[in-house]
Amino acid sequence: MNGAVDELLARLAHENAVLVRITSTQGSAPREAGTWMAVWADGLTGTIGGGQLEFQVTQVARDMLAGAPAVDGVQRYPLGPSLGQCCGGVVFLSYQQVRSVDAPALRSELVAKLRPVALFGGGHVGAALARLLATLPFSVRWIDSRDGVFPAALPAQIECEHSEPVQGAVAQLAPGSRVLIMSFSHAEDLDIVIACLKRLREHDDLPYVGLIGSKTKWATFQHRLEARGFSAAEMDRVTCPIGVPGIGGKEPEVIAVAVAAQLLLD
Repeated sequence: MNGAVDELLARLAHENAVLVRITSTQGSAPREAGTWMAVWADGLTGTIGGGQLEFQVTQVARDMLAGAPAVDGVQRYPLGPSLGQCCGGVVFLSYQQVRSVDAPALRSELVAKLRPVALFGGGHVGAALARLLATLPFSVRWIDSRDGVFPAALPAQIECEHSEPVQGAVAQLAPGSRVLIMSFSHAEDLDIVIACLKRLREHDDLPYVGLIGSKTKWATFQHRLEARGFSAAEMDRVTCPIGVPGIGGKEPEVIAVAVAAQLLLD
């Protein structure tokens, strides 16, 4: 499963598009600022919310692709009776014609705006999560201490890293990263948790630290963390087990859905 960024880059290698972005909104709007949509001569990648707004914007963009003058500056669209929508707010849009030469810059720009996730572990659940997160508004730094565990072809939103020792990567994570810990080894899991708790002590910039495992595993980890001087309040920063409660099943794909839902709620 690949995300919108991958589809944009793949099609851009062969055809031009108009990139429509929501620069800001006022009041009720179908999508938030930063949302984008690529308009092709015969299709769309992404969405700015659908409905009459998207219908009219798509026509403007296709006119540009057909040779009409480019739309300059930010355009204001009231979501009222004149547009046939009843949201009541206002959406401000920009139009940008893009070609294959723009692909590297667009990749860096669009991925940088996604919410960062650090995924430790290249096993079955890790692979299922990576595939799913690539379709959601996350960028993934996928980390493992083993060689040869990552697939050869990966979506644009995923960056792989070999780290030995694996916990050494924690210090280099982007501020605001959501951390998911599911390595092949309980010993590695513990080392990563310790590194995350130390970083939280120093910087407090990891909003979510999730550890895969049972309540029994977490109880064992708590005893070991306490012996290393971590307080109950510090250990409460770790979520274990992970995933939205109530989603049954132990298949990797089911676990991935539950965990991704939890990240979206965070």
